Amino acid sequence: MRFALWRFVSRRRYCKDIIARVYGAHLPDGRPSLVNVNVYIPLPFMSRRAFLASIASGAGAAGLNTLLPSPLRAEHIGRGGATVGVPSYARIPQYRTDKQSTWDRTGANDDWFHLGAGETHEIFNATGAGIITHIWITPDPETRSHLKEVVIRAYWDGSETPSIEAPLGDFFGLNLGEYMYYESAFLACAPGRSLSSYFVMPYRKSGRITVTNEGPAAISHFYASVEYQQVEAIPDDAMYFHAQYRQATPNTAQQLPGEHNLDGAANYVFCETHGRGALLGVTLGIIQTDYGWMGEGDDMTFIDDPTKPRLTGTGLEDYFNASWGFLKAFSYQNYGVPLYTPGWPKGGRSCSYRFHGDNPIAFTKYLKHTIEHGTGNNRADNYYSCCYWYQDTPSKDFPKLPALADRLMGLPPLVGRMPL
Repeated sequence: MRFALWRFVSRRRYCKDIIARVYGAHLPDGRPSLVNVNVYIPLPFMSRRAFLASIASGAGAAGLNTLLPSPLRAEHIGRGGATVGVPSYARIPQYRTDKQSTWDRTGANDDWFHLGAGETHEIFNATGAGIITHIWITPDPETRSHLKEVVIRAYWDGSETPSIEAPLGDFFGLNLGEYMYYESAFLACAPGRSLSSYFVMPYRKSGRITVTNEGPAAISHFYASVEYQQVEAIPDDAMYFHAQYRQATPNTAQQLPGEHNLDGAANYVFCETHGRGALLGVTLGIIQTDYGWMGEGDDMTFIDDPTKPRLTGTGLEDYFNASWGFLKAFSYQNYGVPLYTPGWPKGGRSCSYRFHGDNPIAFTKYLKHTIEHGTGNNRADNYYSCCYWYQDTPSKDFPKLPALADRLMGLPPLVGRMPL
């Protein structure tokens, strides 16, 4: 039996009926002017009539759960649904919990290290098989541009080339070098310059994470904590986590006949890699260099064939699961636009993220994930991005990280000390 992840974006009452039946929710009568509903539930392919009949036969989400084979059934269902099985956190752990942090070894409260200009410091170094589950960082900087100045890198199984290489802010979704508070399934920023990553990062032999201060001033207090699991072995099909930074300041605008762009040759590239793996998502910061709506650029993903995209979307705002433009700032678990300047002015800013945790984009030998910058690449806005994916071997397909001066190019001046 084949399965799919259904995504409804509809104005129809039919859509409202489905959501109400699946979640047991009461939705008011009347047709809304705009509806953007995203449903991430694995469902068997079936007709509309069969789907509605199956949902109606059960008790809300519990009825839907009975449709799925046991490997796909939820372990716990709320909203009056039945509890199925035992959740993983209530089972006997098959690992040893550990943590490496900047705690004060004297027992005092100086739980930080000094990161001088030009210095590199390890925040994690472990041997044997393990799985990083959480990274927490908070700096106390002298400069406002430190989110672009500090570079985070990670190395798996003794590799000399990093599998993570990005400015600190871009890795945590702060692509324009400024703090904004948001929460997602994999990244978050809390008040007090508190940065968290919940990407799972397995390694078989060793793992190492460093931070390098490429800025002109020291960071007097740098706090970090990395939580991980020590295990006997990593499953054979477990892949290595990657994060790659890219930018275009600005993109090069082009004028295609009829704005028809089928090959994506001049698209903005989030990442390009060779091997086998799965794309997990992206964060993207944009600064407009001209007036007008900067969206509509289609996402195009090249899978195992560099000559033509296999997946093509319907517009930049649609890729980030918004619609009719970015109407206002928002942040949800798998997608969001936590920073947005309304009105589309010159100099307008936005930061957005999209994660494919519901259906990571699989590739067997090649991946290039891209997006148009405007319709048919007709805009020359500044893009700053970080792309996240898993791969069967540590990738060596990383372009050279732009120099600090280039990373700051196109951004508004970031001067003065950063407040909490």
